[in-house]
Amino acid sequence: MALTGRAALLAALGSLPVGIWDPSWTGILAVNGPLAVACACDFALAAPVRRLRLTRSGDTSARLGDTADVTLTVTNPSNRPLRAHLRDAWPPSSWQRGTETAASRHHLTVPAGERRRVTTRLRPTRRGDRQADRVTIRSFGPLGLFTRQGTHRVPWTVRVLPPFTSRKHLPSKLSRLRELDGRTSVLTRGEGTEFDSLREYVPGDDTRSIDWRATARQSAVAVRTWRPERDRHILLVLDTGRTSAGRVGDAPRLDASMDAALLLAALASRAGDRVDLLAYDRRVRALVQGRTVGDVLPSLVNTMAALEPELVETDARGLTATALRSAPRRSLIVLLTTLDAAPIEEGLLPVLPQLTQRHTVLVASVADPYISRMAKARGNTDAVYEAAAAAQAQGERDRTVEQLRRHGVSVVDAVPDELAPALADAYLELKAAGRL
Repeated sequence: MALTGRAALLAALGSLPVGIWDPSWTGILAVNGPLAVACACDFALAAPVRRLRLTRSGDTSARLGDTADVTLTVTNPSNRPLRAHLRDAWPPSSWQRGTETAASRHHLTVPAGERRRVTTRLRPTRRGDRQADRVTIRSFGPLGLFTRQGTHRVPWTVRVLPPFTSRKHLPSKLSRLRELDGRTSVLTRGEGTEFDSLREYVPGDDTRSIDWRATARQSAVAVRTWRPERDRHILLVLDTGRTSAGRVGDAPRLDASMDAALLLAALASRAGDRVDLLAYDRRVRALVQGRTVGDVLPSLVNTMAALEPELVETDARGLTATALRSAPRRSLIVLLTTLDAAPIEEGLLPVLPQLTQRHTVLVASVADPYISRMAKARGNTDAVYEAAAAAQAQGERDRTVEQLRRHGVSVVDAVPDELAPALADAYLELKAAGRL
């Protein structure tokens, strides 16, 4: 319970003339005595807070950058009307900075025996689970002089999913996939390894595709058409170690890797391939296996939502052993990790042959555009020093890429906005070349 500003103002206004004309305790009591009685009556007439019943409903998930509406239903079982200010507390990352005060505070009036709903609109700024904190209610009497205050715990969780901004590239990649599969009028000759059908020879066709037995049975020359093999296994491996926490632009490297993995998963599942996910640093952080085509993308998005970078060095041997257990037959292993020289040379390169002798390996990494810009910088002395450091970092990165390629590994190294489409293109090229 607490006095309101109105009660304090009335007390000050009543005491002012007493202090000027008749400063005495008698005068002060004469003014503030009735005010105290009014406050006591106001407190007695205010609806009790503890007896209120609160329930929640609304959204349980939202993509990062979108809004989520959570409705709080307040039931007043008492015989007094509720006039209240309500604060619905959530973690600070549930709103854009500076908007939480307006979004979390509500004014409501609930007649006796009735209920009302208030909606809190969240706009989360981070992935993961956002859990509701306490609901604080301040109940006012009819005179607005005194209040009752109490808190309630009303559990609710909103899962903030990755934004999947690279979804915009999916139509163009699917169009390319249809060309490879021969499902459009544009025929891509000589690509793929799985027999599709026979058709009549046209000038320009590869003569090695002529089916002489079929030609002998008909009057026209017949050629075989091919399409990429289907039902291949793809294992997406997210490195969640300390290097994934490095920020490129406004987001950690892990977020850009997730976005690229989601685009590849959507494309590969449409191509008829099976997609699994492994998140690892020193232990398994997430594992998604055996999902159907319609369920694989929702499962990946939901699982990735709770992943956070861990500030530990990734155990490359443990990662390799876990990947081999997760992919018992020949697969495409897509490792989304760093291309920094030390983690690759000391961690991945010594164990890489274990992967490449059984699987096709594709390494994808987020490049920092700032390093490329600084490596080309010219100008004052400070810029020269920064340019030299950036050029050295870029040179080490290029040498790392060359080492991986000498081990037969395909490498995609691109800035965050370009990583997802570049990874999808690399997958399509491997599929067209029959290397999956």
